[in-house]
Amino acid sequence: MNETTTSTIELIKKPSNNPNAKTILIIGVFHGEEPQGEYVINRYLENGNFEDFNNHLNFIPCLNPWGKERGIRGNQNGVDLNRNYPTKNWIETEKDEYYSGTHAASEITTRQMTELLDDLKPDIILTLHAPLKCVNYDGPAKELADKIAEFCEYPVIADLGYPTPGSFGTYCGVERNIPIVTLEYDDKEDYESIYRKTEKIFDWLAVY
Repeated sequence: MNETTTSTIELIKKPSNNPNAKTILIIGVFHGEEPQGEYVINRYLENGNFEDFNNHLNFIPCLNPWGKERGIRGNQNGVDLNRNYPTKNWIETEKDEYYSGTHAASEITTRQMTELLDDLKPDIILTLHAPLKCVNYDGPAKELADKIAEFCEYPVIADLGYPTPGSFGTYCGVERNIPIVTLEYDDKEDYESIYRKTEKIFDWLAVY
């Protein structure tokens, strides 16, 4: 089933018949210059086997289509969507590529995402980024990150080494205790290799 939940966020649901299914949310293209996530999600939707799996899979191929079309990090207001969440550590930052917006949840995409999370109530979240070539995590997701790292052979890094106020990981993982993993692709890696690794991750999440 392909369900457009809002005017800007496309959520594609692949529900399971399992009465004990977990709800998995997978998100691509928070940042417009990181298009790998949309590619792997769309290719998986075309090729994946959704006949016999344990968990509800929910995909947002591209959270920031405006930025992706222009190959830039932020949205049409110059806001980094991964610095705009209403977290306890949100601060207004300089108007650079990491600009947080004028206030927490200033962007319609952020507000729609918080509503979507309230409706969907995901048990696990996976976001697809680049270019740090690592598996980062927030909240109670260390075991999950370790398993995902086995498929992609990237190191697991709990702390990226720089502050991320207002981040999606803090909003979901730290403040709401939802296991969330950020898979950071190597942007020098070819798309075929990236897809083959991610396909294994998606297949595993489907039955996890």
